[in-house]
Amino acid sequence: MAESDMLVLQDIRKTFNPGTIVEKKALTGVDLTLRKGDFVTVIGGNGAGKSTMLNAIAGSFPIDRGTILLGGRDVTRLPEHKRAAFLGRVFQDPMMGTAASMNIEENLALAGRRGQYRGLRWGITAREREIYREKLSALELGLESRMGSKVGLLSGGQRQALTLLMATLKQPELLLLDEHTAALDPKTAEKVLNLTRRLIAENGLTALMVTHNMKDALALGNRMIMMHEGRIILDLDESQKAHMTVEDLLEQFEQASGRELANDRMLLTN
Repeated sequence: MAESDMLVLQDIRKTFNPGTIVEKKALTGVDLTLRKGDFVTVIGGNGAGKSTMLNAIAGSFPIDRGTILLGGRDVTRLPEHKRAAFLGRVFQDPMMGTAASMNIEENLALAGRRGQYRGLRWGITAREREIYREKLSALELGLESRMGSKVGLLSGGQRQALTLLMATLKQPELLLLDEHTAALDPKTAEKVLNLTRRLIAENGLTALMVTHNMKDALALGNRMIMMHEGRIILDLDESQKAHMTVEDLLEQFEQASGRELANDRMLLTN
């Protein structure tokens, strides 16, 4: 592993329900290296292994074979809650990244104290509150004036923006974004994507973003990978994808996979 490498996946394999009629080979030998500061978008058809790869990195389940290196350390057998100290994560469902019964500043305090005792017994300091207000103000959603509001009262877009802020608050070594705008309406999704781009750039984060939208995959980040049947079949750098269109990607998919991509959410480009 080179000093500049933040994430290294070596021959990652995972089969769910092995030996049964519902056996699913989800990852069939994934090799991937992300350098520090890489912002990589991930596309592929339904069942290609995109979310499974992110779950494997996060430690949501044990892999069958392979090695996962994060920031120079071998985390292959490290449990999920310990990997969480190095990772930021935003899910597709806006409900998953926050505690609905707690208010905005309490949620931010939990994120800000990640890796420490997770209680709030000693309260939120004036300095912490000032930092949270400043960061919320930058979202331009008016949340800085609602810091005492329960998160469960927020809209999906507000909640996802808050989740993104929480996930990046302590500048994680790796940010995992799993179709984090898919449940939002197009206008709100665009706002959250713009926020995503800004937070990653401002904090110099390394990020892996799964999306079903090929247009977004081409527009965002400095690299794009395409998955099919549990493996990476295409890996484009910034200059290569700068000259790509959605039609070019479809053609590349057909050449790399030997099949036509049809009737799939991956075709969505708006």
